[in-house]
Amino acid sequence: MGFVMGPSQVAALCLGSSGSSFFVGSSLILKGGGVAQAITDVNPGFCAVALDDGVTGGLKVSAVHNGGQFPWLNGSGPYNHACRAADWRSFFATINGQLAATQPPKVKTELELVPVTREDDMNGLVAKEINLPRPLSITDFAAAPMHGAPLRVAYQGVPGAYSEAAATKAYPECNPIPCDQFEATFSSVELWLADRAVLPVENSLGGSIHRNYDLLLRHRLHIVGEVQLPVHHCLLALPGVKMEEIRRVISHPQALAQCEHTLTRLELDASREAVDDTAGAAQFIAENNLRDTAAIASSRAAQIYGLQVLSDGIQDDSGNVTRFMMLAREPIIPRTDRPFKTSIVFANEESTGVLFKVLSAFAFRNINLTKIESRPQRKRPLRVVDDTNRGTAKYFEYLFYIDFEASMANPRAQNALAELQEFTTFMRVLGSYPMDMTPFVQSSTS
Repeated sequence: MGFVMGPSQVAALCLGSSGSSFFVGSSLILKGGGVAQAITDVNPGFCAVALDDGVTGGLKVSAVHNGGQFPWLNGSGPYNHACRAADWRSFFATINGQLAATQPPKVKTELELVPVTREDDMNGLVAKEINLPRPLSITDFAAAPMHGAPLRVAYQGVPGAYSEAAATKAYPECNPIPCDQFEATFSSVELWLADRAVLPVENSLGGSIHRNYDLLLRHRLHIVGEVQLPVHHCLLALPGVKMEEIRRVISHPQALAQCEHTLTRLELDASREAVDDTAGAAQFIAENNLRDTAAIASSRAAQIYGLQVLSDGIQDDSGNVTRFMMLAREPIIPRTDRPFKTSIVFANEESTGVLFKVLSAFAFRNINLTKIESRPQRKRPLRVVDDTNRGTAKYFEYLFYIDFEASMANPRAQNALAELQEFTTFMRVLGSYPMDMTPFVQSSTS
């Protein structure tokens, strides 16, 4: 077998003791550019040393056997040192040190890969640099927050939306990602383009956002947290526009409903039109220079899009709060060392008093229900019951969404759901997550 001894380019071929002769069929590539010829017919037990001087490409060889020196293949020279076969490592180390002092230092070079195309011309190959799109990698889909990457949180709307404020409240160091529709926020997490999604589910004035409850059932994301955000609405317009010049007010339908009485009190001679989101309304006015239109949005939206605040705090109730849910691909591990909330959805059986039995499973275990919401089933909207005395009766088939104050790590909650399964045809745990315990600060009204 062969060894290459560092910069001295010492190659040793140590031959075994079996057989009367030994043929080495490989060649040594020397630094000087030459190639050592194959070593043949070396007696067994010999150690043949091939040495390149690093300058002229000349080859110095000596064969060592049991402490005796046998010149071979121009074996004369300064590197013919007799040594024992057992001391061959010391012999190589000495040669290595002598040659290292005579060789110029090696320059470490770094290679940089550049996309190129090659084309033939009269002088040979010519490399030209071109701009190519960077290939996608796993980091484009899921940057790991535990490795220092900011958490990517998808929300519906544009910068300045209340959903963005909820995302930054839940994850202060996050990277908010705007989406045009609520459906897109779910898809962005499912496709690994975002790590979390922010979803408003109910408002203290406008009630539940039914569309988003349907999306919770349609997709397989898990609720991992909640945020209760005080909503502070402002009436925004272009700089210099006066209140009496407003002929139209645009905003999200929920925002319009939450400011209905205040808009009436302001005696605005203006129509009201619904758009996708509050900050989007402010952006629309700024981009189209609409001097007869005002938007209901946040004060941050006014700063972003260069609008003035005509009236501050125009919500009808100072206790206006929107509840947001944080969604992720994987559920979190429920705990019992802090207040937790669990959200479920189920469909009950077709019998009398089933809903009462379902609610009793929580009441008997002293579990507080914080919300119950019913939604018609899309696939089975009606249930037909044949009554021979009064004809055919039709009933709506409902799904029930329930939030209760207990962690799934709590045996009481586990036993309650086990009993619940006896009276339901379908049940799914949407998530068990920490409750938002931040103090509530009421918004001031104008």
